[in-house]
Amino acid sequence: MAQPKKGLSDTALLDLVQKQTFKYFWDFGHPVSGLSRERSNESFNYGHEVVTTGGTGFGIMAVIVAANRGWVKREEAVKRLLKMTDFLSKADSYHGVFPHWLNGATGKTIPFSRKDDGGDLVETSFLFQGLLCARQYFTANTPDENRLRNQINWLWEGVEWNWHTRGGMDLLYWHWSPNNGWSMNFELRGWNETLITYILAASSPSYGIDAKVYHNCFAQSNHFKNGKSFYGITLPLGFDYGGPMFFAHYSFLGLDPRDLKDRYANYWEQNRNHTLINYEHCVRNPNHFKGYSASCWGLTASDNYEGYNAHSPDNDLGVITPTAALSSFPYTPEQSMRAARYFYDTVGSKLWGEYGFADAFSEQNNWYASSYLAIDQGPEIVMIENYRTGLLWKLFMSCPEVQHGLNKLDFTSPWLTK
Repeated sequence: MAQPKKGLSDTALLDLVQKQTFKYFWDFGHPVSGLSRERSNESFNYGHEVVTTGGTGFGIMAVIVAANRGWVKREEAVKRLLKMTDFLSKADSYHGVFPHWLNGATGKTIPFSRKDDGGDLVETSFLFQGLLCARQYFTANTPDENRLRNQINWLWEGVEWNWHTRGGMDLLYWHWSPNNGWSMNFELRGWNETLITYILAASSPSYGIDAKVYHNCFAQSNHFKNGKSFYGITLPLGFDYGGPMFFAHYSFLGLDPRDLKDRYANYWEQNRNHTLINYEHCVRNPNHFKGYSASCWGLTASDNYEGYNAHSPDNDLGVITPTAALSSFPYTPEQSMRAARYFYDTVGSKLWGEYGFADAFSEQNNWYASSYLAIDQGPEIVMIENYRTGLLWKLFMSCPEVQHGLNKLDFTSPWLTK
């Protein structure tokens, strides 16, 4: 870990956190493919070749931030993204849908679990959230930027989202495999991280799903509508106490939640209240864990002293994960800034390192991760940027296909014209 600098202003600290975290995707990106490695440490027998589809989508958005802020030259960013799209165009996919993990050198599928060895629709949606932002950002009439946009459109138009309705059912399934078919049998139901999957599936210009798939599958479950109050804060959707914080992050790296509504919820209210419940739980600290406070909060999925877990108020193991608070900057800027200052100024060198803040820590167990994960590092850069400039929201919401998909699903947003 590294020694933090003293006396940084809040603005300078946000600059540093974004720029340092970006190194995970730029310096540590896979040398052959440029795609984002799953994690910084070889763990769980992954090996060093494992790249992650969803984390790559987050990394693409981080590259856009870097180009926009001048950390890398625009031409360098385009060349890196072309390396990625060239690789993806030859890598394994299943009806255009990418697997959760690829071998970053060969493009072959690395199974995520025994039967999860085919297309992963949710990870693919995270990837395309990033690719569409890149298409909207790199609009110059140069040979490389033209080729990048063409590559992205070719990949995007080739994703058979409707294949995952399993023959036209009013359901959407997470996985399909040529070896195991639909045997994972996981329907995308209930409030979680997969709203973006439905929106992109509805937005597809070539293989779009019908709106009734969204209303009959996603919105129909015992953990979709909530409406109860936790710590005096009403939660419109989802699990009691909100579940892990990544529900409020992954779909909303590009999808702008500000005044985004449909017949089920106001998504700004949903995400802000989810964040406030998570914050309030850590402040009240009903389990009396060491270190929790108004400056030290944030429960979401991450590494921990036992391995890995999806931490939340009702699954609280005394582990604070920096991405939970930092990726919530748009929703709770004051509380997130206090957390950023605490992580940097107080926890300091136990947590701060080569690629920004390490994955998690537990003062209760005197445990500090040395690992970094793509799916935790990426949202920090992107959501801090959305808080500061709204950059990725502007790009994603400017996509004509996305506007069509949102209209199809009866969303309203300031970005939409009927």
